[in-house]
Amino acid sequence: MSGRPILTVAEMAAADRAAIEAGTPGVELMERAGRAVADAVVQRFRPQPALVLCGPGNNGGDGYVVARLLKQRGWPVEVRALGEPATRDAQAMSARWDGPTKPLNGALDGALVIDALFGAGLSRPLDGAAAGVTALLGNRPGTVVAVDVPSGVPGDTGLPLGPAVCAGLTVTFHARKPGHVLEPGRSLCGEVVVADIGLGETASKIVENGPDLWLPRFPWPSAASHKHARGRLMVISGEAWSTGAARLAARAGLRIGAGLVTVYAGQDALAANAAHLEAVMLKPFDTDLELEQAADGADAAVIGPAAGVNETTLLNVLALARTGAALVIDADAITVFRDDPEELFSVLDRDDVLTPHPGEFERLFPGLLKSSPERITAARRAAEKAGAVVLLKGPDTVIAAPDGRAAVNINGSPWLATAGSGDVLAGYIGGLVSQGMESFEAACAAAWIHAEAAELHGPGLISEDLPGLTPAVLRRLYDER
Repeated sequence: MSGRPILTVAEMAAADRAAIEAGTPGVELMERAGRAVADAVVQRFRPQPALVLCGPGNNGGDGYVVARLLKQRGWPVEVRALGEPATRDAQAMSARWDGPTKPLNGALDGALVIDALFGAGLSRPLDGAAAGVTALLGNRPGTVVAVDVPSGVPGDTGLPLGPAVCAGLTVTFHARKPGHVLEPGRSLCGEVVVADIGLGETASKIVENGPDLWLPRFPWPSAASHKHARGRLMVISGEAWSTGAARLAARAGLRIGAGLVTVYAGQDALAANAAHLEAVMLKPFDTDLELEQAADGADAAVIGPAAGVNETTLLNVLALARTGAALVIDADAITVFRDDPEELFSVLDRDDVLTPHPGEFERLFPGLLKSSPERITAARRAAEKAGAVVLLKGPDTVIAAPDGRAAVNINGSPWLATAGSGDVLAGYIGGLVSQGMESFEAACAAAWIHAEAAELHGPGLISEDLPGLTPAVLRRLYDER
């Protein structure tokens, strides 16, 4: 699986051990880590008084390296230590530090703070002096740099068990951990820099969602392409007063490259849709059997946006599932199965995609989010249970496949918090799947492009803007391919 890995704390520890067993001493890895932090600090801040807060473990050892290197570069540096170093490597780096060291206390004096108290492996709440200092750092993230993770943020979940440092910059090593990409840890980290400290490649089924994951398999047209070969997408409309969501999805599918996009609507919704559609085609249907027959000529179908939570939607989903079209099931088409999720799961294929927000996720997978340690695990368990790709929406969107693969979006945009943005996302996914892109990768690409398009616009974004912003994102991807 391509893409930059996201490693659990245990996987990161194993990578460290492998490097040490291969001949790189632990103190050398610590020196590289500390240098990476010092370099990041010097690149972003002018020389100024710095307080390096060092804990007793290897995270504190990294901090002693940072202190020494900043002092060598002319910075006024003081270490505030939480007890004596407790590991051999941390003791070695403490011995190399020749500047002032004081006990950890709450007097920060307005200095730039380097948080090297506790790393990603912390599994208990901060207390005592560490908790006291953390409280003082909550309102000044712009002058806090965290080593590995902000102290108090568990690397495997991103969910603090108590007080946690809020940093403006976090420098981690080799790979992000779940705590860097899942809320609230993601927000507590600020900007995240991933530094290479020479550990070599590490395989993982959890990766960052970005173009390196799916761009090599993006379905660009060739000189010989024609509209029928570029994918046939159908979108199922809601009733007459609820047609806009389907049109948003259809336009998104067309913009992302599907060659032919057709909105299928009941007789009552035909006039409303016809008044607004141009390149997107429109066809009527009256029964689920007619929809099933129509879908035999489609590569993918989007159903759910403003479809209505009723028996008609349920029957339409089941009808589409009997065809060869890959399904993107969103919104109402998810909720309609809340009383019997197994009925839906029994008809899904591995190339179908479910796109729930947390409330819809709870309707299909009751209690799963709450019982899982974090969202990645919840989405992976859901994908396995459903036998389909699951895209769990949020500021930290997770995409999971039935085979255990998972990707986490790290480019989410707050401007997407607007009505209809999920309909556009469903259309993006359907458009890419209709062009032959594998469903997991299509969902990943769609989520990333969705956020990039929103960031291009920024304040004032409404969902109708998103399809028109898509070409600028695609042009950049095309030039980078």
